[in-house]
Amino acid sequence: MKVLANDGISKSGVDILNKNGFEVYLDKIEQDNLEDFINSEKITILLVRSATQVRKNLIDNCKSLKIIGRGGVGMDNIDVEYAKSNNLLVINTPSASSNSVAELVFAHLFSGSRFLYDSNRKMPLEGEKNFKDLKKNYSEGIELKNKNLGIIGLGKIGLEVAKIGFGLGMNIFGFDKFKTEKKLDLKLNEKSDYSFRLDLLTLDKLLEKSDFITVHVPAQEKYIIGKNEFKKMKNGSAIINASRGGIIDEIELIRNLDNGKIKFAGLDTFENEPNPSVSILMHPKISLTPHIGAATSEAQDRIGEELAKQICDFYTK
Repeated sequence: MKVLANDGISKSGVDILNKNGFEVYLDKIEQDNLEDFINSEKITILLVRSATQVRKNLIDNCKSLKIIGRGGVGMDNIDVEYAKSNNLLVINTPSASSNSVAELVFAHLFSGSRFLYDSNRKMPLEGEKNFKDLKKNYSEGIELKNKNLGIIGLGKIGLEVAKIGFGLGMNIFGFDKFKTEKKLDLKLNEKSDYSFRLDLLTLDKLLEKSDFITVHVPAQEKYIIGKNEFKKMKNGSAIINASRGGIIDEIELIRNLDNGKIKFAGLDTFENEPNPSVSILMHPKISLTPHIGAATSEAQDRIGEELAKQICDFYTK
């Protein structure tokens, strides 16, 4: 059977598929040509990341497809329920990239709390002549230890963020509209008997108490953090978005950065991705990355291997 990994797949994933008799195509087929390629090559399994769209018309017109796989967590680029209603298996890799995304959250937190995002821009230009002034400008950094970290969305990524925050000595609060508990007990890692307790709050209470907020929810039809939510946040707090664009109202974010309500932001995803607004890209208080949460070699290996194993398991049952 033929597999098209249209947005790429790790070598380890390819190796597993090849060993089990699958022929893997690694060509990057443009969206407009995808239907013709699938039909001409009789592709059985289509694997994508976030770039390729798998909508109703593609599903209707590509009768050879049996499996659609998403390397990653969110599947907003796939018409999942429609695919399932047409007897296609839809798979993803919800846990493979959790640690990589969680670590990027803290890269942004460290960057913002110690002005690294701005220092790295200005030191090459001004470091030789204005070293003392820059040193003074960046002399009011803050530590993460003992600060309150609010996590919106307690899926696999949110819980990994909680574990890292706990290890840094932070106070961890969580909100998840699907969880009704007041507390969660989490093991620090699989090999440890050590556990810690995560307090669950209402969203309003989390916004009010948190020094730092990080959001880990699927794509939404409306903002999770908009005008009213910014009003409820602590003065001088900070926010990170490594989930999906459209979670945070970027116009309100800029307004609150400019008036000092928000100290800094870290963004890995954007409303108009892949064309973020210039006002976001040029803002001096935003730490920026181009949607690279899962872009580590370890995560890519896990994603490829997990997809391959799910495919092999399906055909061996």
